[in-house]
Amino acid sequence: MSSGNSWWSALTTGGGILASFGAAACCALPLALVSAGIGTAWLGGISPIVAPYREPLLIVAALLLLVGAVQVTRQFRRARSCPADAACASPTYRYATLAGLVIGLGLLVGAFFYG
Repeated sequence: MSSGNSWWSALTTGGGILASFGAAACCALPLALVSAGIGTAWLGGISPIVAPYREPLLIVAALLLLVGAVQVTRQFRRARSCPADAACASPTYRYATLAGLVIGLGLLVGAFFYG
């Protein structure tokens, strides 16, 4: 697994999480945080800024998360053919990226349905 591919996967996953966060900041994120017992007063300053850009943020988030998912799928496939003692055999990075994709997807679904 090349470091460029890992870098690209991290970039797309991080971008997808940030775009999903922006899209969810107006509606879904405050609801989820209040349900978890976490205060949402700090989101009051973010919501008016990102509300007009909700639809483009949803599209960007979906595309970035999709590209991130393709990259992680490729990494899992390459890891199957990787020698056990090679750097590409370590699953830590792949599972961390997969967890990021799941978080981003959760934010994206929340933003889509509660917006």
